[in-house]
Amino acid sequence: MTATTVTTETRSPVAAPAPAGARARLTFARVVRSEAIKLFSLRSTWWSIGVAAVLSVGISLLMAAASADFGPGFPPVLAIVAPMQFTMLVAGILGAIAVTGEYSTGMIRSTLTAVPQRGVVLAAKALVMGVFLAVASAAIFGLAVVATSGLLSTQIDWSDPASSTVPIGYGVLSMTAFALLGVSFGFIIRNGAGAIAATVGLLFVAPIVVSLFSMFGTAWEWVTDLGQYLPMNASQTLTSVGAEDTVPALIAIIAWVVAGLLGAWAVLRTRDA
Repeated sequence: MTATTVTTETRSPVAAPAPAGARARLTFARVVRSEAIKLFSLRSTWWSIGVAAVLSVGISLLMAAASADFGPGFPPVLAIVAPMQFTMLVAGILGAIAVTGEYSTGMIRSTLTAVPQRGVVLAAKALVMGVFLAVASAAIFGLAVVATSGLLSTQIDWSDPASSTVPIGYGVLSMTAFALLGVSFGFIIRNGAGAIAATVGLLFVAPIVVSLFSMFGTAWEWVTDLGQYLPMNASQTLTSVGAEDTVPALIAIIAWVVAGLLGAWAVLRTRDA
């Protein structure tokens, strides 16, 4: 009789699949974290902030050095917020390329596959860009304040919020709004050059075109009146010292951002990536 030997094989244990409740869930906080990683890992982000800082502080230093020639009526905080007429373009372009860069590389398809709720993607990207620009702008304005403190002929009166912290706060709000307008154009146009052109056109070219109508008499005053509610003109009203009524300008700049993001959401949800 042949004996049958039964051998027992030792096998590596196989991990049981994790229960559904233990798997990582897609939350808005995780989407925000993902958008933050994408934004902070781009070299263009830091180059843009660096350019904005150099422009802002450099122009502030020049204005502070020349402040004595402006006369006693020169509000010193103007040297801090006035460079925003140039740095606004950097903020808007940064917002645009943060979106169009994903379309040019095709990464947007992976993003929308991982997060099918397209409104969540838009909200997360807008939140990350807005908070980042607000913090960066506040830091740049603070650096400009420190750099110009020894050059201003009249020092900023920090005990008077209307001539110090309020204009700077509105400057931070404006820079944030400009970046979000760039984000909106990025989603609407989906092309880097087109989104940048649209952003520059709205922020920089449109105020110049509207101002030309002031030479055509009272019949065209309605054009210049409407022009006061363009994003940059509204921002100038908000950051002016002694402005009597800033509520319409504040409503205007918020309305531009809301309209832009709603337009971006409408395009994002109806078009394929």
